[in-house]
Amino acid sequence: MEAASIGHAEHHGPPPAHRSSRVEAPTLGMLLFIISEVMIFGAFFTAYFFIRIVTKDPWPAHGTTVPEAVAGVNTAILLSSSLTLHWALVSVKTGNRFGLKAGMLSTFLLGLTFLFVQINEYIHIGFAPHDTAQATVFYSLTGLHGAHVFIGLCLLAMVSLRSFRGHYSPENHRGMEVPGIYWHFVDIMWVVVYTTVYVL
Repeated sequence: MEAASIGHAEHHGPPPAHRSSRVEAPTLGMLLFIISEVMIFGAFFTAYFFIRIVTKDPWPAHGTTVPEAVAGVNTAILLSSSLTLHWALVSVKTGNRFGLKAGMLSTFLLGLTFLFVQINEYIHIGFAPHDTAQATVFYSLTGLHGAHVFIGLCLLAMVSLRSFRGHYSPENHRGMEVPGIYWHFVDIMWVVVYTTVYVL
């Protein structure tokens, strides 16, 4: 009883923070961040559906077209990057150094290709953001996603560099998983953007 009292008296400061046994703090932080990003995309999708459903304006605007075929190929490129990222994560868990490096490098290059194609599309699409309301929403949605791709590429570049320097192992690869969650989110959001903006 006396020993317990002494131990209690020696404790200073707040009690230890409670940690969930199911979700690590970095993963939880990324998931909460993604939820906030979904809300941002939701605001732009609201404008999109307002134009198409409430005002019943044509999409795209008269005299303009959106490159469905090019966007479809770009979609395949971005989805492929999710597969190579998964390959890299599986490889690091099994101690496959080659698979880790090749997977991360492939993911980065595929993401970079996607962004290059998107920029090239802007150059040749034939209308500017200020031309029509439809053009404004088009550039806003695709541009917002492009900004997320750029951020994702910065994260992938850091992960790739650390992969080549041997910083990850089967026991320590949290630094890969958290950026990977973000990249998969970027891919999923593009499927939604592509379906609504280019296909429907």
